[in-house]
Amino acid sequence: MSAGARTLALSAAAMLSALAVGFVAILLTGKDAAEGYAGVLDGSFGSFEAVGETSVKAAVLTCTGLSVGIAFVVGLFNIGAEGQFIAGALAAAVVGRALHLPTALHVPLSLLAAAAGGALPALAAAWLKVRRGVHEVISTIMLNWVVIYTVQDWLVVGPLRAPSSSAEVSASGTAQIDVTAELPRFFEDSRLDVGLPIAVVLAVFAWFLLSRTVLGYEMRAVGANIEAARAAKIPVARRLYLAMALSGAFAGLGGAFLILGTEHHYPGVFRTGYGFDGIAVALVGSSHPLGVLVAAACFGALRAGATRLQLVGIHPSFAELIQGLAVLFVATRAPFAAVLDRAARALERARSARRGAAPPARKGDA
Repeated sequence: MSAGARTLALSAAAMLSALAVGFVAILLTGKDAAEGYAGVLDGSFGSFEAVGETSVKAAVLTCTGLSVGIAFVVGLFNIGAEGQFIAGALAAAVVGRALHLPTALHVPLSLLAAAAGGALPALAAAWLKVRRGVHEVISTIMLNWVVIYTVQDWLVVGPLRAPSSSAEVSASGTAQIDVTAELPRFFEDSRLDVGLPIAVVLAVFAWFLLSRTVLGYEMRAVGANIEAARAAKIPVARRLYLAMALSGAFAGLGGAFLILGTEHHYPGVFRTGYGFDGIAVALVGSSHPLGVLVAAACFGALRAGATRLQLVGIHPSFAELIQGLAVLFVATRAPFAAVLDRAARALERARSARRGAAPPARKGDA
């Protein structure tokens, strides 16, 4: 089994186990777990509208999950995806309002502005790490709040606040972006827009970069052993800068998907938690871009369908419980890995037997 397939299998096993434990937990509260799960499924995929909600959340979580995962590859723990997400969202809102261009130019420029906005705080953390030895966990946590309070307690309510049409009415957030900056939607009655295919392309791009290019090999070498990478003449500092710039850019694009596709302006209150959820998505996806994509789809569906739990008397926090259990199972995935290895060996022995060859020897059989 290839490394990518193994990663996907372990992530799927963790999610399925979390769903099973969540099902039992709901039963223990005296509620109808089957009806609750049916409601979640209906709220996630039961209609074009539901699919649209799931796609929006999955696209954003894919970006924030990739943000955390790319940093993991070089051995950095980026806790700053939330701040980078906010910075990218504001940049998209500003460019979406300030420029007046055709959609074919306006949308890409707004997305590029968001990527640059998200990359800036990430590069600041990388500079502190490389030049001053500041641990990235401390710097990214601190930069989260620097960005959040700067944007939401000053810029959005001050210099960038939308002009009010009445002296007695206070506008909330920035002005509406131009229609040409909005992400095109596939259906009128659904919020399914081009953000989802863009997110899929980003995940494939990250996979190709990390597994099929020299840059990706060097980034993985830095994450595996930074001293060995230096001895091999790999430019460690530049690879750390590159990884953090990409990390921040991905988070910023996640913010842009919400602004350009859903909100159409930077609202007065914009605390979504997607940046922090990206940590869970990256962990469940084992920092593999394709694993992140699958985990983001699962978490997006849970987020979209969680409100349906209330209709049958189940608290929507059970969706968060399932997410937390999935992270826990990934962190303690040794049992899953052992079962997967046994299944792979059994499958290989069966294939060898069908070919008339001797089954492969196990370790210690000599």
